[in-house]
Amino acid sequence: MKSAVETLNPTRVRLTVEVPFEELKDSLDAAYQKINQQVTVKGFRKGKIPARVIDQRFGRGAVLEEAVNDALPKFYTEAVNEAELTPLGQPEVDITELKDGETLNFTAEVDIRPTLEIPDYSGIEVEVDAIEVSDEDVEKSVEQLRERFASTSPVERAAEDGDVVTIDLEAKVDGEVLEDGVASGVSYTIGSGELLDGIDEAVKGLSAGEEGTFTSELKGGSAAGREAEVTVKVTQVAARELPELDDDFAQLASEFDTLDELKADSTKRLANMKQYDQATQAQERVLDKLLELVEVPVPEKLLEDEVNTRKHNLEHHQLGQMGLTLDKYLEIQGKTAEEFETETREAAVKGIKTQFVLDELVKKENLGVNQEELTEHLMRRAASSGMSPDQFAQAVVEGGQVPLLVGEVARGKALAVVVEAATVKDTNGEIVDLDDEDENEETTEVTEG
Repeated sequence: MKSAVETLNPTRVRLTVEVPFEELKDSLDAAYQKINQQVTVKGFRKGKIPARVIDQRFGRGAVLEEAVNDALPKFYTEAVNEAELTPLGQPEVDITELKDGETLNFTAEVDIRPTLEIPDYSGIEVEVDAIEVSDEDVEKSVEQLRERFASTSPVERAAEDGDVVTIDLEAKVDGEVLEDGVASGVSYTIGSGELLDGIDEAVKGLSAGEEGTFTSELKGGSAAGREAEVTVKVTQVAARELPELDDDFAQLASEFDTLDELKADSTKRLANMKQYDQATQAQERVLDKLLELVEVPVPEKLLEDEVNTRKHNLEHHQLGQMGLTLDKYLEIQGKTAEEFETETREAAVKGIKTQFVLDELVKKENLGVNQEELTEHLMRRAASSGMSPDQFAQAVVEGGQVPLLVGEVARGKALAVVVEAATVKDTNGEIVDLDDEDENEETTEVTEG
């Protein structure tokens, strides 16, 4: 077999392959054997029909077609390996010549990973937010904890903001009550925004036993996205009572004896959260700087596939679970279809470029992934997916996704190398020393684009 490579553009090549006919022998033998098992010829046992009889009865062309279909993937792979190419996606194959007993010639066009030059990245400098925890931040955190320990008690008055009301709901569309539009005994905190738009205005001012109606667009169910007339009946009004902010509250809501100790712990936790956010911000900004340094051509077909995948996942998985259509989502976001298309394409381009650059860095820095690193990454991915580690691991193995996870970990390590080499300062001009553990935990999210 002989092969040659023609570069069509930085991300696409055409392979020209010439195969001497004798190299098709194994595929020809397999073709005759396969046809032997599929056909019956009077006078011959199944599987024992001579090749000349098959040629006479069914045509040599059918045998050649079967043999070529069997042989092409092998010769294509040999040509790819010989040229040391990294194909992206399936090739477009064209048989240019097939002469029985002489030769098989074909071409294969395929997208490939571009050759990248990674420049010196040690000069990258970025600025991130300083870690500052204000008294207001601490007070807000403690107040949120206080809200969780609020108690309620029924009151004989009209409902007000912040009250917890028990309500019955009935939704009608076009005058008909929906089968899944009736609910009773629903507990709702006025002002929480957890139910339908317009419900706060409808229930405020109502006492137990009173009802009101309002119009709202349904967020889920059989009539999701449609306008409905909703009747709401209040069966109980309860006032929320917050506990006093004192040492007793600290002992009730935490393991601390005093309110001062509780506030000190809140300060520490908020600082840790801001440090975590700071590390993520540093990675994102270092990555952006790195991408600016590298010229990365993007294969058009790969880009189109990525854009379509992102739109499909959003529309049929994420939005589907929320009972939203793409049009409704765009309306909520205040975006036009053109803006959405542009943003999706830009995100896809960045995701592809990120993967190409970090994969090249993995090779340049000779970064490997050990079992412990892979296991830690799997545990984090399982937690974010809502699955147990065992369930997630089983799904990964059955789906053949282990190499993808290994790639994610390796790219995370590559980005960590660049972040470590970069100069990161906060808005106060102080050098930021990022913790390795924080870097590795967050890198997955950054590198997935």
